[in-house]
Amino acid sequence: MEKKFKRTLVTTALPYANGPVHIGHLAGVYVPADIYVRYLRLCGQEVIMIGGSDEHGVPITIKAMREGVTPQDIVDRYHSIIKESMKGLGISFDIYSRTTSEIHNRTASEFFRRLYDTDQFVEKSSMQLYDPEAGQFLADRYVTGECPHCHNAGAYGDQCEACGTSLAATDLINPKSAITGCIPELRETRHWFLPLDRWEPMLRKWILDGHQEWKTNVYGQCKSWLDMGLQPRAVSRDLSWGVPVPVEGAEGKVLYVWFDAPIGYISNTKELLPDSWERWWKDPETRVINFIGKDNIVFHCIVFPAMLAAYGDGFQLPDNVPANEFLNLEGDKISTSRNWAVWLHEYLQDFPGKQDVLRYVLTANAPETKDNDFTWRDFQARNNNELVAILGNFVNRVVVLMHKYFGGEVPAAGALQDIDTAVLNEITALKDSVSENIETFHFREALREAMNIARAGNRYLQETEPWKLAKTDMARVATVLNVAAQITGALAVVTEPFLPFASERMARMLGMTDPMDWAMLSDVAAIIPAGRKFGEAELLFEKIEDAAIEAQTARLARIKEENRIKSFTPAPQAADVDFDTFCRADLRVGTVVECERVPKADKLLRFLIDDGMGRRTIVSGIAKYYAPEDLVGKQVCFIANLPVRKLRGIESQGMILSAENADGSLVVIGPTAPVVPGAQVK
Repeated sequence: MEKKFKRTLVTTALPYANGPVHIGHLAGVYVPADIYVRYLRLCGQEVIMIGGSDEHGVPITIKAMREGVTPQDIVDRYHSIIKESMKGLGISFDIYSRTTSEIHNRTASEFFRRLYDTDQFVEKSSMQLYDPEAGQFLADRYVTGECPHCHNAGAYGDQCEACGTSLAATDLINPKSAITGCIPELRETRHWFLPLDRWEPMLRKWILDGHQEWKTNVYGQCKSWLDMGLQPRAVSRDLSWGVPVPVEGAEGKVLYVWFDAPIGYISNTKELLPDSWERWWKDPETRVINFIGKDNIVFHCIVFPAMLAAYGDGFQLPDNVPANEFLNLEGDKISTSRNWAVWLHEYLQDFPGKQDVLRYVLTANAPETKDNDFTWRDFQARNNNELVAILGNFVNRVVVLMHKYFGGEVPAAGALQDIDTAVLNEITALKDSVSENIETFHFREALREAMNIARAGNRYLQETEPWKLAKTDMARVATVLNVAAQITGALAVVTEPFLPFASERMARMLGMTDPMDWAMLSDVAAIIPAGRKFGEAELLFEKIEDAAIEAQTARLARIKEENRIKSFTPAPQAADVDFDTFCRADLRVGTVVECERVPKADKLLRFLIDDGMGRRTIVSGIAKYYAPEDLVGKQVCFIANLPVRKLRGIESQGMILSAENADGSLVVIGPTAPVVPGAQVK
């Protein structure tokens, strides 16, 4: 029998405060968590949502080092951006705090100290990379090098972002320090380790036997780790930024960010509820739900539960850990370092008043079972063809018709016909399906069912045609519009978890002044009472024009080009040639007299070159990169003593020199100052 809980504690993965949040974060964690919490609140359940910024860790110190500021400067900047943008999207945290707070420092220190005092750690030495120039040990992200698996040259010491493989810094080929660029050396250092192997039997029983209802990706990843056998995991690092290890002899060491960060859920709850926080963490009648992305599964399902078990004192383990897969952007993996993302704070500036559109698209295309792709064209289509044409259209029609025929006042319903009863039964079934899907963390399907209520409403109006009935049977029009009003009222309630801003506008139009709750849907035929006065109709959603989308796709095109240039690596040097061989190539400068496209050849241009010795014809494959008229009069370098070669029936008497750029384009090589035609390049 399923256990009943008195209350629910929802936590969301703490985003690193080294940059803003993007749509990948939102689709993976924050939008689904907010949908779930808003639904529980509508159901009258006791629930709190805990969030905050993860403000420790090497990425923050690296960013600070590159910008020449302090780590505190970095986290202060991005914590504010993240917190405000989340609020702007309607993510309804009960608290959004940070891991640099004093209460977190105390909580994390006490947590470590208790485990230390009760012998829950093992202390051991290991060999770690050390930067002799910087005079410090190098934590994972302070080391870059070649991935031993895919041979990506820019892998980090904890993960290769190209192939996704988890790494240790010592796994890298040709490692170098991200601080000074020098080649690090191995030195011995001592750290504290959490012996996960000690907790493996408990974790096996708890996860593999007790939580087979977890999402397949979560359960499967946990099983894989457990089947490989758990190993002790370090909980300290040789760094200056973070919560200091609170024991003697640990100078220069801080808590590892993945030990420190999840304790933030506890410290943030303490900050919110200083006198009652324990009932949210230690009462068996509290259900704990961790919303995370798939890259955090191991930490939330194995490491953090082992930490809580080691601490004891009644801390409850999570009842569920709904983790989504990754969201890609226009067919490419979202990457903070490559600026390949849609940043929330920029979206809110570019699309004011369209918070619900982003929430809708990210939910409708949520990566619940596999990686999905966000495209701006799909964003536009879902807004225009679904939110505007289906949901907004139905609500607008009902409100306009109510004002047209009844002065905006909801009429009493007469005897219901079969079509009326059928649509009300359909709405009941759909709202029950929405409820069931939210409770089982299937938010994409829940949203689809919520939209089906609007589809049913549009179909009902089309089939009953109250605008035609108004000519002969106003009593029947009253019944039809009363039923339509109930459907609209159901939509206002059901869409609140997904589209809170639109839901609020619907409620205002429908005169629903009291707070909404899910209990209002217990009788869908009586959500809006007769006599209720509707407000004036207003558009819930507006069409998004092509120009707005083209601006976004153009921005991404610029970013892709910038990334291509940044990632350019020269081709390997060719084999050596002796000097005499090189001198046999006769390199000269000539002036372009004529230039034209070669018929039926997309890539070829025919040049007539003044070479100082008469004139020569050269055919070159650069038509994709130059207009012929732009080259006339310019000076170019060419090889003069190549054998004549026919191209498209034209004898080419040499080769024009060009350089291949990072984007694959060709740039003609020429002198930087005027040179007499025929001059040799030496």
